[in-house]
Amino acid sequence: MRMHADGSEGRPYRLFFYAGDRDEPPHVHVERDDNVAKFWLTPIRLSKSGGFGRAEIRRIEQLVIEKRDSLMEAWNEFFGD
Repeated sequence: MRMHADGSEGRPYRLFFYAGDRDEPPHVHVERDDNVAKFWLTPIRLSKSGGFGRAEIRRIEQLVIEKRDSLMEAWNEFFGD
């Protein structure tokens, strides 16, 4: 699953799942340029990040909160749950 959302300075974030993530709790990976983050979806919390500053992580977290329902729906469709 891939989804794009507006990010810092109008550059899009790429939100996605890896097929190998099936055995982990629901989460989403977020990338922009060489920056990465992983957020658990239930409850929403940062798992790990690299390259994003604190303020941007907070913006991404807000984006994940806003899109949580559609991300959970996409997770369940992607993994067939």
